[in-house]
Amino acid sequence: MSLQSQARAVNSPAYNEPSRSQNSLLDQLQLRQRWDALGARERRLVLGATVLVAAAMLWWIALGPALATLRLAREQHVKLDAQMQQMQSLKAQANTLAALPKVSMEDARRSLETSLKQTLAASAQMTVVGNRATVTLKGASPDALAQWLQQARINARATPTEVRLIKSAGPSAPAADAANLVRWDGSVVLTLPER
Repeated sequence: MSLQSQARAVNSPAYNEPSRSQNSLLDQLQLRQRWDALGARERRLVLGATVLVAAAMLWWIALGPALATLRLAREQHVKLDAQMQQMQSLKAQANTLAALPKVSMEDARRSLETSLKQTLAASAQMTVVGNRATVTLKGASPDALAQWLQQARINARATPTEVRLIKSAGPSAPAADAANLVRWDGSVVLTLPER
């Protein structure tokens, strides 16, 4: 059966409800007739527009997201490498601390007092009750406090368990030395190693 005879059968009065396949066939027939009615130049324009739309869809669906991911992958790789180096550094530091010989509680207390006097001097006072040392700070320099906490961790094997610090104004100084204006008041509670 030819396409024209199928179209006549579809358009006949005996035709009641078209099936899906008949609708599809009718749509194909109408599309083919429209295509044949176009001139050669119009056909080239329609084909060009179809190719352009297909290329745009290919770009938006397949290539664009893949290239964006590829561009971001380099940045993420650099960030992940930096994080990995930091984690390896922390691991090495933890292994070094674990390998150090054990310190008695009395030696830890003495080491803590010595480093406190050397680093924070008059800006800190320490009281020890059991295996907990409480250090009260008044106007402590941030750099000195950081250095002292590092020494407490390494030399005395003391672990900070509670820190309550408040930023306070330091002694007056020229504007160029603004970093030295920040001071800390508060307390730091450390746990000393068991006996």
